[in-house]
Amino acid sequence: MEKLKIEFKITKLPFYAVSHKNGRKTLEIQAFDGILTVSVQYDYERAPLSLNAKIAEGDYTEIILMAHRIELYVNGKLKDEEWPSGNRLFERNDPFMPETDFSVSPYTEPNREEPSVLATFENAEGWYPEEGVFVGDCMPYRRDDEYHVLYLKDRHHHKSKWNLGAHQWEHISTKDFKTWQIHPTAIPITAPWEGSICTGSWIRKDGTEYLYYTVRMGRRIPAPVRRSISTDGFHFEKDENFGFTISEKYHASGARDPKVILGEDGLFHMFLTTALTENGKGCLAHFVSEDMEKWEDVGMPIYISPTSDQPECPDYFIYQGKYYLVFSLCGKAHYMISEKPFEDFREPENSIIPCESVPKGAEWDGKLVFTGFKRMSGYAGTMTFKTATADENGKLIF
Repeated sequence: MEKLKIEFKITKLPFYAVSHKNGRKTLEIQAFDGILTVSVQYDYERAPLSLNAKIAEGDYTEIILMAHRIELYVNGKLKDEEWPSGNRLFERNDPFMPETDFSVSPYTEPNREEPSVLATFENAEGWYPEEGVFVGDCMPYRRDDEYHVLYLKDRHHHKSKWNLGAHQWEHISTKDFKTWQIHPTAIPITAPWEGSICTGSWIRKDGTEYLYYTVRMGRRIPAPVRRSISTDGFHFEKDENFGFTISEKYHASGARDPKVILGEDGLFHMFLTTALTENGKGCLAHFVSEDMEKWEDVGMPIYISPTSDQPECPDYFIYQGKYYLVFSLCGKAHYMISEKPFEDFREPENSIIPCESVPKGAEWDGKLVFTGFKRMSGYAGTMTFKTATADENGKLIF
């Protein structure tokens, strides 16, 4: 599919232009009441993908059309983006009606070699990146003297890409919980078949950093477990040689949120959100590996829900000699405690982690620091934190 750039100036308001092919709208541009809307049609869905931005007379506008992403710029600033799938119906030489002074030309995506630190900001409590970009599921990770947070970048409150979400992993870190650094996107969407990069986890092995996640595409297509790799912890590349899908024992299309840890037994363990096909109960499937290359099902999930609710965004850690298993139900995180690594977990009284939506934790300065998000008008919003210690029985004190 040819990459295209459409350039034009808003000469007056209201503004309208549309392109048709075979009796069907392929690309529609309209501006009134100070809002520009661009609708692009694909054969993947009947409904178009739409981009929106505030607009005024005299503004210069660019629309970038690529196979895996479309972008809307106003006066050189990115205002909105979407992530398509399938074939775009609009082509370079298709005419617009009424006749409009548009420039439609081939587009070459620039190669960007980004530095490790893109910017800094103060205080991440209540933070979100910019207007129209929100913080979704968070994945904290302690690396040496740095507290890192990977999070799902969200536009349109999970409605992007025909409600698949089209989430990508963004990355910030701090050494003092005051000043934060913004790093390059850890896992972008780079192919049309990637509906959303789901929540996952970070683990280091032999000096190499690994990010594990599943890629969701919907339509009951099995979601494969994938990974990205880095040698510096800031620039990650997708490992195209790695990937697997779980067996028919589980609901493979809903598999997501792999948590990978190195156990005291020397094996790598993965806990994966899904459901049992036999009875429909939500569970955390348990896989093991000697080398993180070949993964085998343990046979028994580490947790089975009493209902069909799937335990999302699992977390697992050792704190003050006890083992903790964390998962979220309907956005609320619950924790369980055990004296053994992978069995006999008990749920304490009041097991809710009071950090609004799907928090996960990492130890910092002797405490557990959980990171989640506060909702704004639907899924995703602002980043939020909650710290905890534990009593002699392992119960967390927030």
